[in-house]
Amino acid sequence: MGELKGKCALVTGGSRGIGKAVVFALAAKGADVAFTYHSSQAQAAAIVSEVEQLGVRARAIQSDQADPAAAQPLVDAVIEAFGRLDILVNNAGIANLGRLGDGHDYAPLDQVWAVNTMGVVATIRAAAHVMADDGRIITIGSVSGSKTGMPGAADYCGSKAAVAGYTRGAAHDLAPRRITANIIESGMMSSDMALNMAPADQARIKAGIPLGRYGDLSEISGLVTFLAGPAA
Repeated sequence: MGELKGKCALVTGGSRGIGKAVVFALAAKGADVAFTYHSSQAQAAAIVSEVEQLGVRARAIQSDQADPAAAQPLVDAVIEAFGRLDILVNNAGIANLGRLGDGHDYAPLDQVWAVNTMGVVATIRAAAHVMADDGRIITIGSVSGSKTGMPGAADYCGSKAAVAGYTRGAAHDLAPRRITANIIESGMMSSDMALNMAPADQARIKAGIPLGRYGDLSEISGLVTFLAGPAA
């Protein structure tokens, strides 16, 4: 299954949840993989060791997506380690929920837009300068970017909608170099973010899902590897 052999991928937020599943899926297809983590160096090092057992190169890079200035050093570190960048997967994201009118604290709004929107935009812009022709940019978005199914999510939904619009624009700008840009607007997945919610909230959300369950991480990672591959 080496259709990505010789390619180099960067996955943001790759030390757990969806990002970790994507890291292993890309490596299983033969890609060398760099991924970011925020704080747990030991956990990141363990993932590097496991990925390298698949016969590819791996590198963990500590980076804070809430700081747009961190994007260029991150991409530079990938180029220094692997010499190229073919696939960018923007996965890192957060959800700060709160109803409008309940207060005047802008800190949660600023944080969710810094990570979910400006951090993604900055990483795409930094990668676009060095990405190889025929490259792939894949962003893990949310169905909340186009639909809103619960109160208290205005800040989050807005951040995801903005990234969807930016992705459409990036696709046009980078098409002459045959670089594709796609966004996966996922529903609720079996990740820490969902599984740590209160049981009553989980039950309410699952009741609104036709399959009656959260998505499996392999369903997202499988779509990422398709979009990263030659068939896309």
